[in-house]
Amino acid sequence: MERIITFGEIMLRLNPEGYLRFTQAGKFEASYAGGEANVAASLAQFGMEASFASKVPAHEIGQCAVNELRRYGVDTRNIIRGGDRLGAYFVEKGASQRASKVIYDRANSAIALAKPEEFKWQEILKGAAWFHFTGITPALSANAAQASLDAVKAARELGVIVSCDLNYRKKLWTSETAGKVMGGLMPYVDLCIANEEDAADVFGIRSEKSDISKGALDREGYISVARQLTEKFGFKKTAITLRGSISASDNNWSGMLYDGGQAFFSPAYPVHIVDRVGGGDSFGAALIYSLLKNFDSQKAINFAVAASCLKHSIEHDFNLASVQEVEALAGGNASGRVQR
Repeated sequence: MERIITFGEIMLRLNPEGYLRFTQAGKFEASYAGGEANVAASLAQFGMEASFASKVPAHEIGQCAVNELRRYGVDTRNIIRGGDRLGAYFVEKGASQRASKVIYDRANSAIALAKPEEFKWQEILKGAAWFHFTGITPALSANAAQASLDAVKAARELGVIVSCDLNYRKKLWTSETAGKVMGGLMPYVDLCIANEEDAADVFGIRSEKSDISKGALDREGYISVARQLTEKFGFKKTAITLRGSISASDNNWSGMLYDGGQAFFSPAYPVHIVDRVGGGDSFGAALIYSLLKNFDSQKAINFAVAASCLKHSIEHDFNLASVQEVEALAGGNASGRVQR
């Protein structure tokens, strides 16, 4: 079985019950998640050998995060123990025309302060088929950025496929810094995953005919974005998620895979959102799965979008959909009827 390594920060997620606002909350639900941890958990649900590399404090809260990953079958042997705190983030789920909100409390977390040399990438990546990270990890600190660069260089030396979800977070760094740091990482990436905002914010590459605030998407514009990214950095494949935002509660969701100069579009799904956080990570995980299973490009993008569509119906960050459920939706069974 192919082994996939993901690298990043796992955090404590705290959110009010249901659709309460922060200022209404008398208590918060606790779960554990983070971009690359979400990918690992999704892959483990698909029956893959997924391993998460990170650093968490050697206290009970750090152990809770590790336990959550183990609960869903993720290998945690590459998680280093140390540091003083586990990062946290607060999520207020939006509804109708009220947008969701995320507040970070992750400064000086264990992974942000970890020294690059703590991660023995030649050992971690030995025998792996795939390495995945996101633009969130190098945004945490200069040390995390260097560790990310060390990882992709080691992956290239070992012949490990590398994927990166650009995942620009304006609350963590500026577009200018992101462009400089991510620009140094991209030459080592085989599969780039982005959305309509990431390419513009990080690299200034835009789809001129789309207006994300109005939910307007133009296919030719996204082909242009993927082509520009591919030509700039030499990616083997570029995937773009297409979110047509009707409101915070309802989106149209689809995706595109640009492979060998040809664009493959998935069907579009009208999605009524239960929890959208982690939707992009579920897309990335399913795309990794499908490509490792040697799906052709059309089947791969269809599977990835169907998986992330299902994730929008699941509370918290992890996508707990099975391969069978994803295949059923990708095959056209979108009725949502009770399975007896």
